[in-house]
Amino acid sequence: MKKLTLLSLLLGFTFAVAAADTNSAAWLTRPLSLTDALNTALLQNAAILKAKNDLEAAHGLVVQTRAVALPQVTAGGKYTDNEITLVQNFPAPGVQSPHQDWNAGVQISQTVYSGGKLVAAIRAAGATQRQALAVYQTAVADALLNVRLAYYDVLLAAQQITVREASVKLLQKELEDQQHRYDAGTVPHFNVLRAEVSVANEKPFLIQARNGYRIAKNNLANLLGYNLPREIWEDIPFNLTDGLDPAPFAVNLPDAIQQALGSRTELIAARQNIELQKLSVVNARSGYKPSVSVFAGYNWMNSSFSTDVGDKLDGWNAGAQLTWNIFDGALTAGKITQAKALYQKSKTDLDDQSRQIELAVRTAYSDFIQAKETLESQSKVQEQAAEALREANARAEAGTGTQLDVLNAETSLTQARTTQITAQHDYATARARLERAIGADLAPAK
Repeated sequence: MKKLTLLSLLLGFTFAVAAADTNSAAWLTRPLSLTDALNTALLQNAAILKAKNDLEAAHGLVVQTRAVALPQVTAGGKYTDNEITLVQNFPAPGVQSPHQDWNAGVQISQTVYSGGKLVAAIRAAGATQRQALAVYQTAVADALLNVRLAYYDVLLAAQQITVREASVKLLQKELEDQQHRYDAGTVPHFNVLRAEVSVANEKPFLIQARNGYRIAKNNLANLLGYNLPREIWEDIPFNLTDGLDPAPFAVNLPDAIQQALGSRTELIAARQNIELQKLSVVNARSGYKPSVSVFAGYNWMNSSFSTDVGDKLDGWNAGAQLTWNIFDGALTAGKITQAKALYQKSKTDLDDQSRQIELAVRTAYSDFIQAKETLESQSKVQEQAAEALREANARAEAGTGTQLDVLNAETSLTQARTTQITAQHDYATARARLERAIGADLAPAK
């Protein structure tokens, strides 16, 4: 199975527009491996698509944050036509003020010092970008885990149908055998009734297995972002090509915990949040310091001493501006108190998330060990149950065994088959959860 890299996660969406129309039925019967399912989810899964939108929105926030440190260019203009009665003339003969005024100009301004706010804004932009990417990667990893588990659920449900069908067929065969024996007068009618009851008791499990199969496939289709054709009522004809692979998986718990603490994207996002909150303290403290900016521009305006609106003045202007809030009613002090508290909270949150992730790794590891041991314990049970059924039938044929022995052996074989496929499913899902817990690759390799 091909490795899914971060590059494929980020660039895969470029091809989303060109993806096949999911309203068509072409995907229904095409072979679908686990890798295909994961790649399809990268293009169409709703959680991943929304996470991508959040990542793009975060990029817009980064641009806004950096804008504080960049120069600002503005342009403006104004035209006014006053009634003659509103125009005041100088008390000098022959001097008349214009009744039309206009001006226009363009100006560039740059804040050169703002108490550390500029540097904090640039650093905050980088931290915001890294945090957003980590959050996006977390959403992708969670979504792919859900797809992987849903794929395994479909495989399990399909196997459960096979087991239940085999069990019904086996019991039906026993019923037919007892019916023949009863017709021949070698067994009482009670044996036939007992066999009929066994068949009837097994059929609900088959019905339940088929329903579970339908539900599992609907869940997988939903996670893959498929729009199901309305003409499909009950069953989705998925063609899954992979199986419940019980391949060995070696893991060392201390190494797994160390890997999780170093690579889990949740912790990366939490560390970036600490950096952002620390910069918020710097930003709040800048309220105690002055702000210095410089500006330059070019302006045009009409003459104030000529009635000809075409007489204009134009030229450059430049300067500097300093502002300093000597007293702001303790507004800055309040902002600093708030920023410090949020900074301490972010550090506490990182510690708490670290402990939670370590707990998740330990729990996933314990579940994996249980699934592994259960799978190993079932390695020969099915063979033993099949042999027990063969011997029970042989004894019944020889007259040394009873029908109850045969029915019990058939029930034990069904239970052994069910336990074995369940153990394979639990092993596969436990491994997937463990890999997610330690922050391993998003898809297995083969």
